[in-house]
Amino acid sequence: MQIVIVDDHPLVRKGLTSIFALDTAIEILGEATNKREALALFRTTKPNLAIVDLRLGNECGLDLIIEAKQQGITSKFVVLTSSMEELDFQRAKEIGVDGYVLKEALPEELIHALQIIYRGRKYYDPGVLDFVMKSRESPFEKDRHFEQLTPKEKEVLLELGMGQSNKQISQTLYITEYTVKKHVSQVLAKLELADRTHAALYANAKGLVTYSVN
Repeated sequence: MQIVIVDDHPLVRKGLTSIFALDTAIEILGEATNKREALALFRTTKPNLAIVDLRLGNECGLDLIIEAKQQGITSKFVVLTSSMEELDFQRAKEIGVDGYVLKEALPEELIHALQIIYRGRKYYDPGVLDFVMKSRESPFEKDRHFEQLTPKEKEVLLELGMGQSNKQISQTLYITEYTVKKHVSQVLAKLELADRTHAALYANAKGLVTYSVN
């Protein structure tokens, strides 16, 4: 997994470099501090993944991602941010980012997210999903007790929303099928849903995924 880091804070870049050194499968191809440097780095290194800070000084990381895509850069883009603003998250989803991770995430959580994204799946930090859901006031959200789900259960719910089987979920989240079954049972119980089809519909209704449920 070859990555580049785009962040205007030296301490953040150094911290990420230290974290990624824990995983021998991750190779850092370079670092950039602004949009101009990042675009040049993308073109010369062609990374699998680009980790982009949402705020790059006076520039916006999302604008960088849009421009990179327009220039034909095919890397997967992961937004790393401390922002809990729903508008930031929604805009990131709209432009097609592959991941949205909070800077408060634990090192192993960040590496786990990159592994999921590298394999072709999207990853949204459970902390962001939780905040977004709590900020909405419709009775549907309140009645279903979304806030009772653990971070892992929220990830499982997201996978159910995309119509994934237990085997597929276990491969994506790196857990056993038995553990998946336990999480699915907990999700259904806490949300008071009859089966996984209703869970998928629920995830779609909440906007966690945009996939159609057959």
